Amino acid sequence: MAGQAKKSTKKFEKRHLKDVLERRKDVAKIKQRQQLKAKRKARKARDEGVVSDDVENESKKQGTKSSTDDLKSTLKDMTVDEFFQGALDIPQPKRNLSSSEKASVKRKLDALKDDQNASDLVSEPSDEVDPVASDSNSGSDSDQEADDHKEHLQALAEKDPEFYKYLKENDAELLAFKGDEEMEQWSDPDQPPKKKARASPAVGEDGEEDRNTQASSSEVSLAMVAKWKKAMLEQRSLRALREAVLAFRAAAHTNEDDDKHFKYNIASPEVYHQVLMVALQCAPEVLNHHLPVKEASSGRIRVTTDSKKYRTLSPLLNSHALAVLHLLQNLSDAPTLKITLSSLLPLLPYLLSFKKVLKNLLKAIAGIWSDPSTTEATRINAFLLVRRLAIIGDASLKEAVLKATYQGLVHGSRNTTVHTLAGINLMKNSAAELWGLDATLGYTTAFTYIRQLAIHLRSSISQPSKDSYKAIYNWQYTHSLDFWSRVLSAQCCTASNVAIKKPSDSQLHPLIYPLVQITLGAVRLIPTPIYFPLRFHLIRSLLRLSRSTNTYIPLAPALIEVLQSPELKENPKPSTLKPLDFTTLLRAPKSYLRSRIYQDGVGEQVTDLLAEFFGVWAKSIAFPELTIPPTVLLKRWLKEVSTAPGKDKNRVGVKGNRNHKLNTSVQLLLQKLTTNSTLIEDRRSRLDFSVSDRKGVEEFLRDTEWEEMPIGAFVTYLRKQREERERLLEQSRREEEKRRQDDNAGDSEKADAGFGTNDDSEEGEEDQKR
Repeated sequence: MAGQAKKSTKKFEKRHLKDVLERRKDVAKIKQRQQLKAKRKARKARDEGVVSDDVENESKKQGTKSSTDDLKSTLKDMTVDEFFQGALDIPQPKRNLSSSEKASVKRKLDALKDDQNASDLVSEPSDEVDPVASDSNSGSDSDQEADDHKEHLQALAEKDPEFYKYLKENDAELLAFKGDEEMEQWSDPDQPPKKKARASPAVGEDGEEDRNTQASSSEVSLAMVAKWKKAMLEQRSLRALREAVLAFRAAAHTNEDDDKHFKYNIASPEVYHQVLMVALQCAPEVLNHHLPVKEASSGRIRVTTDSKKYRTLSPLLNSHALAVLHLLQNLSDAPTLKITLSSLLPLLPYLLSFKKVLKNLLKAIAGIWSDPSTTEATRINAFLLVRRLAIIGDASLKEAVLKATYQGLVHGSRNTTVHTLAGINLMKNSAAELWGLDATLGYTTAFTYIRQLAIHLRSSISQPSKDSYKAIYNWQYTHSLDFWSRVLSAQCCTASNVAIKKPSDSQLHPLIYPLVQITLGAVRLIPTPIYFPLRFHLIRSLLRLSRSTNTYIPLAPALIEVLQSPELKENPKPSTLKPLDFTTLLRAPKSYLRSRIYQDGVGEQVTDLLAEFFGVWAKSIAFPELTIPPTVLLKRWLKEVSTAPGKDKNRVGVKGNRNHKLNTSVQLLLQKLTTNSTLIEDRRSRLDFSVSDRKGVEEFLRDTEWEEMPIGAFVTYLRKQREERERLLEQSRREEEKRRQDDNAGDSEKADAGFGTNDDSEEGEEDQKR
């Protein structure tokens, strides 16, 4: 027992040892940075002192060795400080340095390079740190080091101009430093660095001229853009990519009244178009050449973010992503918007490190996807980007994708018209796919949003007020319930989701019950005839859910309740109103109430939905028992509305609805129900298993298509009739819009013609008065 560790030691190793070791490593890194910083400051102070001593010694030697007679008297009267402050300029020819001077120069170079290496060591991320996180935390240390390096170079230029000039001619790389804001010092790692005329900021008046030169923008020409494009496509040049990105950033901020200055200026629309095309189409190819994306069979991708080339390209990627984001927020042209979205698809793996920029991009893309004015092709491209992010992103990014998608759907479905309904259905069908990419995350987000819908409904019921129902009876709430029915129908259906064998295997299956309860509660919130269209929308959502998940939902009572309302039982008043389109209505106009047009429309919707409901269970072994209560109620309703006045003495004042069309459709539905029940009873009489045999019950009529059943054939006929009616309505609507546009164009032409003959008409009126 002596060789075993104590229980407290094991507990410490299990719970706290890892954290303690990580904290010790972090403290060691911080101490190392502080030590390097202190050594760098001490070396800098020592080097400045050495440089000043060397300057004085060399100046004395040069003053005694001067062979010019005209300057001897002048130099004798001057001090060394006045000489090197620029009081007298002496042109000196380029000469070879002596051995002592070379040793001094080498010592200074080594000191400067040690400082630069030390700063690189401090700013370089550790191998144990996540490279994705290190990219976003580089800010203050790198800025401080750049400022220190810049101040050191300025002090060197003031104290030792000759040595500074020697560095400019022989080692210009040592004087260069990175500018994160404008990327002006970023160079191509594949090409040798070129010597620059101004390697460092100048002093005095020259510094002002340099800043003015940097502030002024050079105009981009078509030849420059063609040169960049050729270099990017043929040589995969990073230098050409940098110039194209800088020009693209200037193009994205064109015609904006702000104080931002860019390197390039876009003057003509042709150049603007070419810059956009080159930056959007060629940039992904160059990046993929230098930083190839590796994708595993599971869909996960990997980019080598810990490489030197990626750290070099990070400012470029960040700048390009921000420019694309700004462009997306201000674009209104559909083709350009589509090209911009398509160019982002191959860039998404490189932008995973920039979480803040990526989330802003996600919001902009979701806004484009949910905008009713966006074309269908552009919406599809935007959704492909959102779906790609949900596939390659981590859990936090997937959650952000789901939230942005649902918020965009709710925002885009505020106004539902004939023109926007197709786009809203496209959004609902496409967004429903995202909740199947990660079942666990999909369940948590779906549960949260369905719970919000339940809270709104409960508040409207428990705290009634004059306008409390408006929080439920609106398009956004209706589309939200319909969307979640689509999500559950897609993820709990064995036909669309091959990963499950039965609907209960899906992780989203437990959400069916609360969604059904919320929808039925919204149906019965205000049971008045004016909100019958909203009731029909919600019942269609539940029908889809019942059909896809094989879940019984009692919808017949809600539909028979509509038939028993006075709107369909009493004789309506005649009217010449146009038929209503129930697909774009939640609330019927008051002028339509108690009219024959509204009664015909509501009766048609009720018979269609009752047929659809019974068609879902057309092959069920319990179909005869399922139809008994609705059949009794429908026969009683037919007897009430068909009774002529005076024939039934016990029912005084009953006149019936006198609607032969509605009564005939209900009677036909009753016949189909009776025929289907007779067929099921005939098939049941031949069976040799009992009701307790679950497998036999499920296998009943499995090989028979539901369209072959009597009620199934009736439903198929009603669907074709409804599709033909919708096609005719759409055709008439388009013809009416075209006729209205032609009338408006004719009125404008007449107005223009009348404006030109105004003087002639006035003269004619004066002649008539005379």
